Amino acid sequence: MQRSKNDVWVGLFVLLGAVAVLFLALKAANLLTWSFSKDYEVTAKFDNIGGLKPGAAVKSAGVVVGRVKKIEFDGESFQAKVTLALQSEHAFPQDSSLKILTSGLLGEQYLDVSPGADEKNLVAGDKIGSTQSAVILENLISQFLYSQAEKPAAESQKP
Repeated sequence: MQRSKNDVWVGLFVLLGAVAVLFLALKAANLLTWSFSKDYEVTAKFDNIGGLKPGAAVKSAGVVVGRVKKIEFDGESFQAKVTLALQSEHAFPQDSSLKILTSGLLGEQYLDVSPGADEKNLVAGDKIGSTQSAVILENLISQFLYSQAEKPAAESQKP
């Protein structure tokens, strides 16, 4: 009787540990977000979102103020339409702008909100018009290589 009681307690402890490890793994991978605060949704369109994913952080001054809720392709404008869920305790002016940044050199991408100066604040359903797309490392490298390849040709044509 005593042995089976100990087995139950050990099994319960192992199960609790497994749940805790799963919770930490999901939280560290940014796949689990629990928030008890109210959110309001706004949308923005980008020419190129790079590696931005749903669930990515929305930051302002380095502080997480929301999450990317969904990303879809707009067939009319041929742009990526990003829906953001911003925490209601953070009110941003309507002329705020968004840009896609990267944590570190090769880290995950997130959205940065730069507040504007408008007196009216964003409300649910608003669209943010001022956006800056992600900087694609491959594009920068190719631009650099093409500019370097053109320099010798331009110098050889000088009289």
